[in-house]
Amino acid sequence: MKLSKLALLAALVSGASAGANEGTQAYYQQAGKEPGVAQVSHCSCGEPVCGCEASCDVEPTCEAAPSCDGGCDGGCDSSCDGGCKLGFGMGMSLESMACCDLGEKWSLIDCTPLGFTLGGWTNLGYHSSRNAGGGITNDGAPANFNNYDNKVQLQQQWAYAERIADGSEGLGIGGRMDYLYGTDAQDTQAFGIANNHWDNQWDNGVYGHAIPQLYGEVAYGDTSVKIGHFFTLIGNEVVAATGNFFYSKQFTFYNAEPFTHTGAMATHTLNDRTTLYGGYVMGWDSGFEDNGDAFIGGIKRQINEDVSLLYATVIGRFADTDNGVLERGSIHSFILTTALTDKLTNLIQYDYLDTEDETSALVRRTHGLNVYFIYQVSDCVSLGSRAEYFNFNTQETNGPTDSYNQTYGVNYKLTSNFMVRPEVRTIWDPDNVGINEDFAGTKTIFGMDAILTF
Repeated sequence: MKLSKLALLAALVSGASAGANEGTQAYYQQAGKEPGVAQVSHCSCGEPVCGCEASCDVEPTCEAAPSCDGGCDGGCDSSCDGGCKLGFGMGMSLESMACCDLGEKWSLIDCTPLGFTLGGWTNLGYHSSRNAGGGITNDGAPANFNNYDNKVQLQQQWAYAERIADGSEGLGIGGRMDYLYGTDAQDTQAFGIANNHWDNQWDNGVYGHAIPQLYGEVAYGDTSVKIGHFFTLIGNEVVAATGNFFYSKQFTFYNAEPFTHTGAMATHTLNDRTTLYGGYVMGWDSGFEDNGDAFIGGIKRQINEDVSLLYATVIGRFADTDNGVLERGSIHSFILTTALTDKLTNLIQYDYLDTEDETSALVRRTHGLNVYFIYQVSDCVSLGSRAEYFNFNTQETNGPTDSYNQTYGVNYKLTSNFMVRPEVRTIWDPDNVGINEDFAGTKTIFGMDAILTF
């Protein structure tokens, strides 16, 4: 039923994230960074800094390095007390996880003669059962992610070329193009119109090709404008694997949010605390054919050093439904991010979607509430929890249905370029109806993926 869509700290990912939606990643900012966190160096004595303090800034011996507390103590100081004694089996402990060395990060091509950065990632995944649950495109195919279960699969072979439009010294010109091959590609094609325009139907069995972004950008001073095909402003989770903490995705993400738009969107940095967004788009997931007329906009506000709020909306005509009728209305997304401690971040996202057809009959009405807690153990390891309530009401369901899911996951970076994300997800459907037949009752799903960035 999805017609469309599309970070712990808005400073952890992107390059990656640059392939994700503008301004909406509460865990990862769109600033050219990859998933995970910064490298931790070693003291000259060979003992790693625990990750709870600044890395050693003195070269000589351990005794001369004050940030090592005057000696080698296994890499754990008082700020890590209580976290270094517990074992995880197979020789792994909280101490070994907290005291890690990610090594040097490498990239494919940092800069070409034309000023473009080239990069991408390879994302392999496995899930024991269908994670998505819901959604049918206009051509009758499942519109969801992770629907090819019990297979090790190439989900995203992603490549991008990007030139940042820098308006700090006058007029700046830039742009970006993304290419995707894998089992996720069909879910981010321009399927909002039931024809084979743009990348729709570039399929190869369960695999496919997609060009989810192709836009030019102009910047001057504190304002920039994208013109073309780009990711949405709505929501926290994104299409790009590198832009999310979890391997699986929300019900809200794939049942109630757009993936891409075509049109123009401006971003204006009003001051250090406030960013404004506004523009016009031709519906949802439409490629370069007109699939609607809508306003897209929002505001991001840094309330204080620990709390930020993002509001984003799309209002207007979105798309043609499966039956070929008009869908119009609005979606509103609120994301509140709070740094509870130096290591623990909370994110609360609420989305409300309400659409109707040309006769004013209901098409979709959804409420999605997602609550995240992300705890950064070290530069190598983060632990996460995502709880979701999703209320789904359509012409087909004949009344609202409730679905819940609870996900626990780990982000474990082995190097600056390589990360694995195991998770366990439990889904409840108290109405025993399900968003589709896959999710009637209760089920628990194991999933794990690996991401290599370049």
